[in-house]
Amino acid sequence: MLKFSAHEYPYPSQRQSVFARRGMVAASQPLAAEAGIEIMRNGGNAIDAAIATAAALTVVEPTGCGLGGDAFALVWSKGQLHGLNGNGQAPAALTIDAVKACGHEQMPLYGWTPVTVPGCPSAWAELSRRFGKLPFAELLQPAISLAREGFPVSPVVARQWQTALDEFSPHRDPVLDAWFDTFLIDGRAPKAGELFRNPAQARTLEELANSACESLYRGALAQRLDAHSRATGGYLRASDLQDYRAQWVDPISINYRGYDVWEIPPSGQGLVALMTLKILQGFDFDHRDSQQTWHRQLEAMKLAYSDGLHYITDPLHMRVAVADLLSDTYSSQRREQIVDQAQQPDPGDPHASGTVYLATADAQGNMVSFIQSNYHGFGSGVVLPDSGIALQNRGQEFSLDPDHANCLAPGKKTFHTIIPGFISKGDAPVGPFGVMGGYMQPQGHVQMVLNLVDFGLNPQAALDAPRWQWLGGMKVGIEQGASRDLAASLARRGHKVQVDCDLINYGRGQIIIRDPDTGVLCGGTEPRADSHIAVW
Repeated sequence: MLKFSAHEYPYPSQRQSVFARRGMVAASQPLAAEAGIEIMRNGGNAIDAAIATAAALTVVEPTGCGLGGDAFALVWSKGQLHGLNGNGQAPAALTIDAVKACGHEQMPLYGWTPVTVPGCPSAWAELSRRFGKLPFAELLQPAISLAREGFPVSPVVARQWQTALDEFSPHRDPVLDAWFDTFLIDGRAPKAGELFRNPAQARTLEELANSACESLYRGALAQRLDAHSRATGGYLRASDLQDYRAQWVDPISINYRGYDVWEIPPSGQGLVALMTLKILQGFDFDHRDSQQTWHRQLEAMKLAYSDGLHYITDPLHMRVAVADLLSDTYSSQRREQIVDQAQQPDPGDPHASGTVYLATADAQGNMVSFIQSNYHGFGSGVVLPDSGIALQNRGQEFSLDPDHANCLAPGKKTFHTIIPGFISKGDAPVGPFGVMGGYMQPQGHVQMVLNLVDFGLNPQAALDAPRWQWLGGMKVGIEQGASRDLAASLARRGHKVQVDCDLINYGRGQIIIRDPDTGVLCGGTEPRADSHIAVW
């Protein structure tokens, strides 16, 4: 199993790794993590705790997720890993011609056009139905209390709230009025430490709790969404919601230096992380922070991402098989393209050969890697009045080019950025991990795997370490915590290096590792967020 020292922190750290025996919840907001551990103490398992934490996050971190977003999960239970895809599809009335008729040359970010069917509440219900221990209604009670009674806004969330207000204000029109009415205090964003209440969301959560989320898809909430969409020029209809259920899927994996690394299959971008690791497996790394190590990681990521952006979409519309993109032959072919100097990335041809994140674990061996998102901050800016439901803008990922693999089509699921990760070895779970944050996510996954497997860092040190990020073309970003010599060396290799002091751009992650002999849990949490690990 993974070998690491709990006493060594080679990078500046605000925290140390946390240990527990009976249960652990790692999340990006303390009140949400505590909501999950409360459910566990009340007799729930890791799956129940994940649902409770996720529901609480829609209240205390609405800047990153909501009741109108999507969700994905990897669940280890009784010796097996299960995948859940909570990705909603485009409405039946949303077509390329309809979008272009409104004057758009590409999918917009705000308003009704990028809104897709919410998958998140359905994912909660499916998780509970298959693996939950407590009644579903009980799991949402902590979130309901937080929404009704109010909560003190945490610092990073307060900053993101203000950013959302700054972004929505220039685009304000009647369609966005409900967002301003729902999520502001006297017309302004709440400040860090200020109490924020959302009684409308509390009522909606109660309706979801009592109906096991059926109301949003086949009940009163679905009818309200339909009516609001029709009245304000939206495409979403009750019929789009009626047929939706989150789907159980088979996770995909590669073996990386003896460890199985697992991701959700397309349309998620977890495949990008696996393709990158497959390329990197052919290299030996002498030191984590050497310029050779960072150069090779960046070049491998560029190659994998260019393929991912070219080929990944709704699996029913994929033009290339996952097995072809992960084949030994194709990975070797891509690896051979990595030379000493940085290269402009282009998609290859495999036919020639082939954002909030949380982690939970309990004493019974159940472990959950869970992620949910409204895509871009609060999402589209469209809010169902008097509900607290902020609708995602995931459809902005669709292309309006009919020849592109990810082109918009009615009922289609778009390329998806949010991805949960999991590591196992043989028949034993190692644990859940994830890094939220748009296109940073597979890049963060790769760096976490290398930090744990190649460089022997403990979970907290793995999250503390400075990160890199491919920004497109020849541009790469590195955090200011990396050495200036490293930045200069990468520049000499042809990378256009951007040193970034805004650490929130480099993702926010959580890791839980389980000792196979003792069952002791070891967790690390993100220093770039308001993160917290709740233990029992």
